Amino acid sequence: MEAVIQRIPSRLFALSAVIVWLFGCAVAPPVQEMSDARQAIRAAQEAQAGKHAPGTLSQAEELLSHATRSLEQGAYEDARRAAVAARQKAIAARDRAVESGADREM
Repeated sequence: MEAVIQRIPSRLFALSAVIVWLFGCAVAPPVQEMSDARQAIRAAQEAQAGKHAPGTLSQAEELLSHATRSLEQGAYEDARRAAVAARQKAIAARDRAVESGADREM
């Protein structure tokens, strides 16, 4: 009987730790994703994506704005999705701009 009683606190502790971990993951702000999106947009702008891929760059900037609004409202999962999408669009815009620049050098 004593062995059963001693195991209960450790099981409760383990269960509590798992619950806290799950909730912590669910509500964490997407800090890294937001930073990655901003950096990708900056890189696209530096590669002249505004000239060579304006529509794609504009989409990336709009997605980042959406992510920022979602973050401010506490909608972290929506912010994360929008930030990841903004990064992907910015990378596509940068790639297109780099390709256009390489075409002109030939």
